[in-house]
Amino acid sequence: MAVEHVTVTEDEADIRLDRWFRRRYPNLTQGAIQKACRTGQIRVDGKRAQTSTRLLPGQEVRIPPLPDVSRPAPPPPPDPLTRKRLESMILYQDDSVIVLNKPSGLATQGGPGIHEHIDMMLEALRPEGGDKPRLVHRIDRDTSGILLIARTPGVAAKLAAAFREREVEKTYWAIVTGRPNPAEGIVDQPLAKVGAGGGAVVVPADRKDEEAVSAKSAYEVVDAAARKFSWLKLSPLTGRTHQLRVHCESLGTPIVGDPRYGGEKAHPEGFADRLHLHARELDIPHPQGGRLKVAAPLPPHMKETFSKLGFVAGSTPEPTRTPK
Repeated sequence: MAVEHVTVTEDEADIRLDRWFRRRYPNLTQGAIQKACRTGQIRVDGKRAQTSTRLLPGQEVRIPPLPDVSRPAPPPPPDPLTRKRLESMILYQDDSVIVLNKPSGLATQGGPGIHEHIDMMLEALRPEGGDKPRLVHRIDRDTSGILLIARTPGVAAKLAAAFREREVEKTYWAIVTGRPNPAEGIVDQPLAKVGAGGGAVVVPADRKDEEAVSAKSAYEVVDAAARKFSWLKLSPLTGRTHQLRVHCESLGTPIVGDPRYGGEKAHPEGFADRLHLHARELDIPHPQGGRLKVAAPLPPHMKETFSKLGFVAGSTPEPTRTPK
């Protein structure tokens, strides 16, 4: 391999130098990158640089002959059936993001016993010569609704930062058994994970428990069928695994159809035995400026339950993007 000089793109702004290398050369070890920087073989704009150097668009990176830099094999051609299936889920797309309406029962990522998931399917949306689109966040396998996808690594990094800095507003709809009292409020209940793998569960925890993590969720009763069932609007103020499901159970009103939490109370007769939790709206700072707001229509099993209980969801608003 001869010496190369590569210009940093806009999409690669603020990425660390070592991560920039690993994107291009996955087989290159961190140790090899560190050595090449230490000896001055890797340079940025002709100057020595550390692995932690943050790159700027337009800078030129010197790539010397390095060991184990073989590029990965080209990805297989897109599967037309998988691509068509993904395209049927798209609620919104532009040059930066794709927003999907994930069906209940389809996993976001792989794991024990999972043979099909969104992350794997995204290979079908890879543009020729470009990057595979990337997940920005996750929702549970049994939860339906909005899932945000970044088209490039740079966009993924910007959106991940927005989630960390709590600049993202997420709204979920749920059908629960019973009616919370009071009808709205904030659940401030730390959680802890018990077990491992696919059998792990999340439980309420004492604040003094070393394994506990802070978890807060806002809730509001939108409508109720007597005191037997309620339609809740939920907003996770933190992002913990199964947070909304456990917090609803802690209110004494488990989500209908929950396969893991709520026991028999979560499985009333006459209703679809599927989780009635739906990621309804997402409001994010758009990577190119302004904000993007997208809503997802209800899945079939929740539409049926809404009709049975007399709840009126109304029409789903079209995606909107405010100017910079």
